Amino acid sequence: MTLSYIISGFAVGLLVGMTGVGGGSLMTPLLTLLFGVPPSVAVGTDLAFAAITKTAGTFTHRLRGTVRWDVVRHLCIGALPAAVLATLALKAFGGLTKEIGQIIRYSIAGSVLLTVVALLFKSKMMTWINAHPERQLHGSKLKLATIVSGALLGTLVTVSSIGAGAIGATLLVMLYPRMTAAEVAGTDIAYAVPLTAIAALGHWWLGSIHWELLFSLLLGSVPGITLGSWVARSVPEKFLRALLAMTLTGVAFKLIS
Repeated sequence: MTLSYIISGFAVGLLVGMTGVGGGSLMTPLLTLLFGVPPSVAVGTDLAFAAITKTAGTFTHRLRGTVRWDVVRHLCIGALPAAVLATLALKAFGGLTKEIGQIIRYSIAGSVLLTVVALLFKSKMMTWINAHPERQLHGSKLKLATIVSGALLGTLVTVSSIGAGAIGATLLVMLYPRMTAAEVAGTDIAYAVPLTAIAALGHWWLGSIHWELLFSLLLGSVPGITLGSWVARSVPEKFLRALLAMTLTGVAFKLIS
């Protein structure tokens, strides 16, 4: 079983490193459906897994120059306070009901599919944006939209462990359409580090982290995300965009199945 965890960690880490997406969206369903881990433990363990794994990915993307730190800063301004508030709410209400959890899953699946559309039609989107520059957010409006987006992400990630990569990529593509695929991946990974760390601390406080499982996953994921992050900029953008679209499509159908 430990070897299966290590292999799973490597595969998820590789995808996250190359695309910025797939951590919680793939690992949490994998732990619950394939390995039979209780959902609350899967969420808490996955958040700790993401925090450590994405730290390694951020370091590599920083060396490769594929992180937009200004965007990371504005996302964190919204996400980190939201994560703290969501943790306190989980403590106060004793967790999520099954119905609310299902609504969140379907909302995330819809957002993921929007990301796929955005990626597949990026060139057409850029043509439209260049023809209608007045429709694109700029300056303070763009900063505010990024902060609000961060607050939404902070809440979703804390309660479900899903969304830091999938919805984060969606928002980055929509708000910053001129970012390259490698920059989307790097920025998406970088802002998720403090967010998942705070959310993981909250779940540790709630008692929902399986430390032995976490260690096994990390044995595979740290080399996986390092390798994926390093090659992300070298891989042709068309291929990387297609890989990201296929990964997200699989994630979306997994969420609604």
